[in-house]
Amino acid sequence: MALSDKENNSLDTERLPVHVGIIMDGNGRWAKKRGKSRTEGHLEGVKTAKKIVKAAADFGIKYLSLYVFSTENWKRAQNEVAFLMSLIQRYLKREYDFYRENHIRVVHSGRYEGMSDEIVKDIEKVIKDTSEFNGLTVNLAINYGGRDEIARAVKKICSEGCDEEKISLETINNHMDHPEIPDPDLIIRTGGEKRLSNFLLWQAAYAELYFSSKLWPDWTRHDFLKALLDYQSRERRFGDAR
Repeated sequence: MALSDKENNSLDTERLPVHVGIIMDGNGRWAKKRGKSRTEGHLEGVKTAKKIVKAAADFGIKYLSLYVFSTENWKRAQNEVAFLMSLIQRYLKREYDFYRENHIRVVHSGRYEGMSDEIVKDIEKVIKDTSEFNGLTVNLAINYGGRDEIARAVKKICSEGCDEEKISLETINNHMDHPEIPDPDLIIRTGGEKRLSNFLLWQAAYAELYFSSKLWPDWTRHDFLKALLDYQSRERRFGDAR
C-alpha cells in the first residue's frame, strides 16, 4: 500500500527514524476487557504486529525491532508460554509470502537456549529465506533481555581474551546481537506503561521514547503515523547543550 495523500502531506520522509523499536504491551488486558482469554489477546496482538510491519515498510522505515518474548516472560503460566511459543512458530511459517511481497528481511535478537529445537529451526529458516530481501529489516526479539544481551556480549569478548586495553564501548557494541543495526531512534511502548522493561538497554541510550495508552491489539496504521509525527516534532541533541 502506498502512502495516502494525507500521510504524504503530514510525514516528512527526509526525517524518518531509521530504526524503530516497539514494546507491544496490552494483549492480556485487551482480552480481559472483552471477557476473552489471554491467548485470544495474543492472537490479536500478532495480527496487529503484521499491520504495523506493513505500515513501517510503506512509510520507509529501515529497521523495526519488535519485543516478542522477553527472558522474563518464562515466569508466566505454563499454558500461556506454550501458546505464545506455538503462535510464534505458526506465524514464522505462514508469513513467507508476506515477507517476499514486501521485501522484508527477518533477523533475530536473543538467546536460543530454552527454546525448542523446532522453534529455533523455524527462526533460522525464515532468517535464511529472507536474507536477500532489501526492504524493511524486522528484528524479532524472542527470548530477549537487554541485560542478558550485554552479559552475552561481555562473555564473547572474554572468550576471545579479556584484555582490558581492548575493552571499549566500540568493542562491546561490536559483540551485541546485531551491531550492524543502528541504534533505535524511536522506541514506542503501548498499553499505558512507561518503562523500557529490559528492551534494547544498550542501544536505547539516546532513543526518543513514545508512550501510548492504547492497548497493542487496538493499534492501527494511524497510531503508528502519530508516533512518527511526534518523533519529527522533537529536537534531538545527543548531549549537546545547544
